[in-house]
Amino acid sequence: MRRVVSLFLPFLAIERLRRQDRFAAPRPEPRALQLPVDDNPGACSVPRGGGWRPGARWARERQNAGGQGAVRGEDRTRLDVEREIAALPLHAKPPMRELGRRSETAEHPFRRTVSSVVAQEVCDAPPVMAAPLALIGKVGRRDEIVSACPAARALGIHVGMVATHARALVSDLDFRASEPEADQALLDRLALFGIRRWSPIAAVSPSDGIWLDLTGAAHLHGGEERFCQRLQAFCRRAGFTARIAIAETAGAAHALARYGREDIAIIPHGGVVKALSPLPVAALRLEGGALAAARKFGFETIADLIPVARGPLARRLGLAAIDRLDQALGGKAEPITAREDVVIPAVERRLLEPIGTAEAIGQVMYDLLKDLAEVLQRRGLGARSLRLTALRVDGGEQVVAIGTSRPTREVPHLLRLLKLRIERIDPGMGLEQFRLLAPHTEPLDAENLGAILAGESTLRDPARLVDVVAGRIGPGAVFRIAPVESHVPERAVRPTSPIATAGSWPAWQRPVRLFARPEPLSRVIALLPDQPPRRFEWRGRSYTVVAGDGPERIHGEWWRRNGEVWAVRDYYRVEDKAGGRYWVFRRGDGVAGETGDLSWWMHGVFA
Repeated sequence: MRRVVSLFLPFLAIERLRRQDRFAAPRPEPRALQLPVDDNPGACSVPRGGGWRPGARWARERQNAGGQGAVRGEDRTRLDVEREIAALPLHAKPPMRELGRRSETAEHPFRRTVSSVVAQEVCDAPPVMAAPLALIGKVGRRDEIVSACPAARALGIHVGMVATHARALVSDLDFRASEPEADQALLDRLALFGIRRWSPIAAVSPSDGIWLDLTGAAHLHGGEERFCQRLQAFCRRAGFTARIAIAETAGAAHALARYGREDIAIIPHGGVVKALSPLPVAALRLEGGALAAARKFGFETIADLIPVARGPLARRLGLAAIDRLDQALGGKAEPITAREDVVIPAVERRLLEPIGTAEAIGQVMYDLLKDLAEVLQRRGLGARSLRLTALRVDGGEQVVAIGTSRPTREVPHLLRLLKLRIERIDPGMGLEQFRLLAPHTEPLDAENLGAILAGESTLRDPARLVDVVAGRIGPGAVFRIAPVESHVPERAVRPTSPIATAGSWPAWQRPVRLFARPEPLSRVIALLPDQPPRRFEWRGRSYTVVAGDGPERIHGEWWRRNGEVWAVRDYYRVEDKAGGRYWVFRRGDGVAGETGDLSWWMHGVFA
């Protein structure tokens, strides 16, 4: 079932400009921590004098004695203390460093730490609010507000307001010119990022969002809900306000992301009609004329349009409104044109006149391959696969693909492989556009051919022959058998690339033809526990053994599953009266019952 994600960025242009301002503005110098110091700490209960220190014994005794010189702290002022200090003789006055001390009013250093002071200052500081901002764009022949932040909307500024009216309403508002090209470029970069990180199909949803086809990819992100949370967190870190909706159709996801009530809306299968019913008609992406006609005939929500017959509704709102409604409800397909990754090397040719002959198509292939070879050479790459897309006059597409066993950018070799696919192209009324791209590339450096040119090496590369044969009979029909480190015969081999090094084979004798699955034998006569069979029946024929060799005992691989812990196979090479040689085995060692059921099987045939 198809699942489409619509990412809506309501304040894309506003937040993009604020990000530019934030990165363009110079960073402020780090400010030293300023502790709160009161310049007027109030009256002091301890008099200052020559050699005075806080808590001096004479000060406490004088205060406790209650003499005439003792004055209560609440009755003294800063001026009184300064007058007393000025009246002291010069040798009794405190040094200059003592005049600025406030130790008598400071708290204990371990009772109030610096972190608590900073935390209190941060908490007491008022929240920093972004300045109101509105963007002005050209709509027709007049300047209008095309985007406004929430703070500007709170002042009465709204989208569609004439710029002169907005300036008269709020004169000190930050008005800037809109940049739709920069907004589209940012959306394009987001779509490209989505292709590389989220989904292989992503496209821009004009003019403030993107579409993601999450079909078959939700489990890679932990489910749809987890994906939405991660996507919203990403947008928040990037400085954008986002609303996300997932539905079965692109139109439904687009409508719910822009006109829904939730920041994250996940519509289950079969719930599109119920979710779209309360939304306004504008959620269907209708033109201005269709919206005016809908208001004229009293259509306010999508639920008002669903029960109306398509014929009368088309006469009132137009055929475009019917198409949008069917696309949102799933009655009509709405494919998403994916944004292609620019990293993939690609070339394109548009023809003045349509072509349809094999010779003309081959010439276009040659021209495209020459252009693609130059692109690959500049990047130091070689193509492992090529895909040619031909667009017909009637809008249909013809796609053919080839693959190579090694990276290459040789035009004659690739052209030979592409010409093998010409017979699969149906030109129809003619082909007018061709596009060739290399979805799979690998680094390709220069090769040292000195030994081959000097005749010192006769090694030939079979890659070209393999490519041609694979192009005719299919890439899966050409392979080489490579050994695998396993004692079990059916697991000891695997198919690999025909040009890959096969590796060294063990010295065990194995039949030329090894069956992928052993076949059972019946009516077997053999002496237990170690003798080869004397007679058996296989595929409806009876075989009499005249010679045999064995057994070769192979134990099961206990680390794979519990059933192979005690499993044993005894293999025998036997020869019948007609000269045929076979490789048979018995399950079990012939003594312990847990090693096997003593059944006989045919596993291969010798030459």
